[in-house]
Amino acid sequence: MHRNVLFAFFAAVFFSVFVNPAFADNRVALVIGNGAYARVPHLPNPVHDAEDVAAALKRSGFEIMVATDLDKAGMDEAMIKFARAARTADVAMFYYTGHALQFGGINYLVPVDAQLNDEADLRRMVRVDDVIADMQPAKNLRILVLDSCRDNPLAEQLKRSIGTARSAGIRRGLAKIDSPEGMIIAYATQRGRTADDGDGRNSPYTTAFLKNVETKEEIGTIFRRISADVYQTTHQAQLPELSLSLIGEFYLNGKLQITATPAPPPAPVDPCADASDHWKSAEAINTKAAYDDHLARFPTCSFASLTRTRIAALSIPDSAKDRRRFDGIWLGKLVCEPTPSGLPGWRYELNGRVTEGAFHAEIGRVGKPGSQTFDGTIETDGTADIFQKGLSGDPQRDPFHRPPGTEYNNRYLTKFDGSRGSGTRSDRASCNVNFTKR
Repeated sequence: MHRNVLFAFFAAVFFSVFVNPAFADNRVALVIGNGAYARVPHLPNPVHDAEDVAAALKRSGFEIMVATDLDKAGMDEAMIKFARAARTADVAMFYYTGHALQFGGINYLVPVDAQLNDEADLRRMVRVDDVIADMQPAKNLRILVLDSCRDNPLAEQLKRSIGTARSAGIRRGLAKIDSPEGMIIAYATQRGRTADDGDGRNSPYTTAFLKNVETKEEIGTIFRRISADVYQTTHQAQLPELSLSLIGEFYLNGKLQITATPAPPPAPVDPCADASDHWKSAEAINTKAAYDDHLARFPTCSFASLTRTRIAALSIPDSAKDRRRFDGIWLGKLVCEPTPSGLPGWRYELNGRVTEGAFHAEIGRVGKPGSQTFDGTIETDGTADIFQKGLSGDPQRDPFHRPPGTEYNNRYLTKFDGSRGSGTRSDRASCNVNFTKR
């Protein structure tokens, strides 16, 4: 696979400790634009997006690595160099534009040589979780921008190839990631939605990013304005999602300094004159940070009470989010040991899937003799009652020699913790199940 890779650095080597005198900190950025996909139609804008974003970040004091139309080997190489540079950086930014997808709640970036025949091919992608881990050593600020929520034909190809039952983990757009402390994660649109590639040189999100990133504003304000600009220019069709976890303020290009000559005292200014327009932007972004910003600017104006209500609603813990930490594929081993009273023993292996806290697994053809289903809901503390429903099969292989199609039901009292789970059958202590997350 041919790939066009362009690396541009401020210094002769990307990892140089040289810092532009105009900026007091060491800033590094990796910008990737993938558009020339081999197995799906090309995306026209990612290469332009990457080139223009790299130029803007260079003007803001970043040492730049920019790469376009990377295959898997190229993306791995770029990420290795970026990870090494982030270790000594004060600020690290990763900007990706191109195809991406989510499977089982995990986000993947798609190289241009990608093919998706089944879940195993996901190893040909770059996990966003790995990108975040690579950025963690940066001392002061980490920024992840994913302009990559386009309608992805590769995801549809994977759905068709693995079948309806197994494609439940493939969702539109990307899954939301909770940002670690000291990090900004920006998506081109809301989780589970797709974004427009744009008709001009750049995508709508990159257009807004280029408009705002070089302004002399606090970094949180910059990204909130980017979100508001995209929402307005797309006629409310695309609302970027933003996750900020910052303490204090950070300026990429310094604070705006205004020097004024003495003048006569101005006429009284209405402190609420701009409250209505600012409220519309805050409501469009709909994050706690946006509402906090509005309340700080207009604490006594007409929307203050409604703003406090919205902040309170967004501050309520999302218990469903605790359940989703168990989402994914689980391998189970069910073992019943023989008992002194004469009950026989047996063992099964099963593949289960957890989706938004709901566990489901199947053995055999559901509804036919010899089939089994396992279902249950994992609570926020990891406890779950897993209900086994089955129909006996061949009497010669059935431990109890029951007629084919005899219905039976069991309950397993189970506890999930991290990537493991275990349980015991409620009516037979010698029957146990153990789970391992894949």
